[in-house]
Amino acid sequence: MEIINFEPRILAFLCNWCSYAGADLAGVSRLQYPPNIRVIRVMCSGSVSPHHLLHAFQKGADGVLVAGCHIGDCHYLKGNYMTVKRVKFLEGLLKFAGYNPERLRLEWISAAEGIKFAEVVRDFTEKIRSLGPAPSFEAVPGTAATA
Repeated sequence: MEIINFEPRILAFLCNWCSYAGADLAGVSRLQYPPNIRVIRVMCSGSVSPHHLLHAFQKGADGVLVAGCHIGDCHYLKGNYMTVKRVKFLEGLLKFAGYNPERLRLEWISAAEGIKFAEVVRDFTEKIRSLGPAPSFEAVPGTAATA
């Protein structure tokens, strides 16, 4: 794949109560954002484990977005606090393995922030496009599926 024609594949885990509703608002408001994102609706961003995020990269995602309720607004009270810890842990793990941690992004987007959702998707898509295609996860030392 040529970098000039590179279109990033981005997987987004969106909280049902806030971020998914924000994405829905962006859609019904007909806000423009790149079509590079594929959404997985989860009940809470806190339910997304580092394993899910690593699996996304192993299956070829160039970038992974995790979006949840703003801190203090979690429907399940503490889910987004767990999300912060898990994403920070995974960023460190990715960096240790030689994989660019900027390919993983955490955002807080409420149900009323359709504009913010569209902006985040545009910004993240451009960031991933500038980084180029993600290396094969098997090519990153210590991250092979059998390791």
